[in-house]
Amino acid sequence: MSTTGIPTSRAGALRRRLPGSLAWHIGSLLVLAVILYPVIWVVGGSFKKSEDIVGSLDLFPGDPVLSNYTSLADGIADISISTFFFNSLFLAVGSVIGIVVSCSLTAYAFARIRFAGRNLLFTLMIGTLLLPYHVLLIPQYVLFRNMEMINTYTPLLLGKYLATEAFFVFLMVQFMRNLPKELDEAARLDGCGHLRIYWSIMLPLCRPALITSAIFTFINAWNDFMGPLIYLNEPDKYTVSLGLKMFVDQEGLANYGGMIAMSLVALLPVLAFFLAFQRYLIDGMATSGLKG
Repeated sequence: MSTTGIPTSRAGALRRRLPGSLAWHIGSLLVLAVILYPVIWVVGGSFKKSEDIVGSLDLFPGDPVLSNYTSLADGIADISISTFFFNSLFLAVGSVIGIVVSCSLTAYAFARIRFAGRNLLFTLMIGTLLLPYHVLLIPQYVLFRNMEMINTYTPLLLGKYLATEAFFVFLMVQFMRNLPKELDEAARLDGCGHLRIYWSIMLPLCRPALITSAIFTFINAWNDFMGPLIYLNEPDKYTVSLGLKMFVDQEGLANYGGMIAMSLVALLPVLAFFLAFQRYLIDGMATSGLKG
């Protein structure tokens, strides 16, 4: 009785779960198709002629061409695309260095040093996360214009070296608070000051949080369009995001093939940076913010 009842009950349970499981898998495939369709279309569009891209939803080109990629070697408006890539790389690397140094120093002060008004200042800093980025654009532009810094990279980099990114400060503060304070006490017994503790103990132990901040900063700086659009006037100072805008002429006609091809090429540095440090990104997000 028992030997036949168990398989029968299992078969019944499988039959009851089958419709729900089938519906879940079909729904997952539909969502995956919706997500992947634009990606595949863009890749396929980079091998189409511009006139074949407009009004066509075909995933794959009927007559593939490489001219969209080879034309990138000729540059845009007599400016080599390597100039755009160098400018973007300069801003991205400069932003990463500024964020990692300034935010980690600020986080160390909030997490390890007791001073009057620490909690109030930390709360005010977190409150700046509620301010939309676009609200500050006009005041910042007026400030930098009065300082004659328009058409330079200074407005795009200065804030990164002043720990103005509250999210990254918060991320590092939460990470440092999880580290045993006995490490600081032992270092002080050996005669170490705050700077030595920060450099020799905190930075190595906070590597996941630092790399997490570096990845997000690199991606944000590389993809930034609004900042360079506002502050940069000369095409030879344009970043990749502004270089893409130059594929549209003054009459509104666009070289969609070249634009798509350059967009895909522009993804390669970001993708390589992310793949190189993704393990630390997961560690940083998993171990930060566990304690207040």
